Amino acid sequence: MLILTKNILEKEYCNNKKSVAEIAKFFNCSQHKINYWLGKYHIPKRKISEAMYIKWNPRGDPFAFNNPQTLDKAFLWGLGLGLFWGEGNKKNTDSVRLGNVDPGLIRTFLKFLDEIYTIDHARLRFGLQTFTDIGENAAVAYWCRELRANRRQFYKVTVTRSGSLGTYREKSKHGVLTIYFHNKKLRDSIVNAIGELGSGSIRKSAILAQLVERVHGRSQKISALWDRNVPSNPE
Repeated sequence: MLILTKNILEKEYCNNKKSVAEIAKFFNCSQHKINYWLGKYHIPKRKISEAMYIKWNPRGDPFAFNNPQTLDKAFLWGLGLGLFWGEGNKKNTDSVRLGNVDPGLIRTFLKFLDEIYTIDHARLRFGLQTFTDIGENAAVAYWCRELRANRRQFYKVTVTRSGSLGTYREKSKHGVLTIYFHNKKLRDSIVNAIGELGSGSIRKSAILAQLVERVHGRSQKISALWDRNVPSNPE
């Protein structure tokens, strides 16, 4: 009879994040037996949502929060949260999504994701909505150039009939670009950070003032910080 020790199960199931099926296959036994030993040792089973997350992220989280240590980084962090608050899709609970027609705004949010959350760029995707009188290939080429992105990162372009959106059509001659980063933990982290800032704005202002004094010894103009944090056209 196969007897699994608590140490083995904790190592494989808890530390190495292997599934019950994977452990059962390795030890050439049934999943029922693995579940029996987990219960015997009072090792809590993962929720289905957690198990699915591990399945799709076997190497761990595709991002890592880089705690802002300078005023510039703190400003970029606040700016990125503000952009997601105003322009992001908060209804979708499984991914970070933000759409806009302004390449400068899109680049700024990408800078936020890159420098504050150090995302895995291989997981980054883009969606593009154009209009029938806009060349699809030209629009994709424009955004690839503006964002220094690869065409393979783009989903199939969505084409909308020209004139159906009125004046909005005039503001989006290159289409509407949407950033997609499919990761629930990152989405929740950003939304929670927005909630914390909203509930403690006075206290956060005091902390920011202390950060200014500690890092720079004096206050800096927001306009100067904006110029350094909002990237220019890469061309």
